[in-house]
Amino acid sequence: MEPTESTKSMEQATALRLLPWLSPEGRPCYLSSGSEGGHLSRLADVTEARLLATGAEVLGLARKVLGDPMSPYTEVRYSGIRLAECLGDALRVAESRGLRLPVPDTDVEDARGDGTRDE
Repeated sequence: MEPTESTKSMEQATALRLLPWLSPEGRPCYLSSGSEGGHLSRLADVTEARLLATGAEVLGLARKVLGDPMSPYTEVRYSGIRLAECLGDALRVAESRGLRLPVPDTDVEDARGDGTRDE
């Protein structure tokens, strides 16, 4: 069967990797997946790992601040701001990774493996 124009454009759209940084104008950056294993792809992988590690570190520090009822307002506020930044980064990484997952076949069996589907 010949691919249709909409199928071709969907393949092109899914062939782009959402990068973990924004352009100077604040727009999303994408990388052609044909560059997988290339310098920019490796840089994106390292950046994603760094963002997630930073998020885990900030979470640990914020828990200490939030767990102390005597923490000054400014420390609590700063923790909240940093947590929001890290959450945004983690969501961007998750979106990027989710977009790179293979699309499941629509005729895949359910988790029971008996060939029946829940309707």
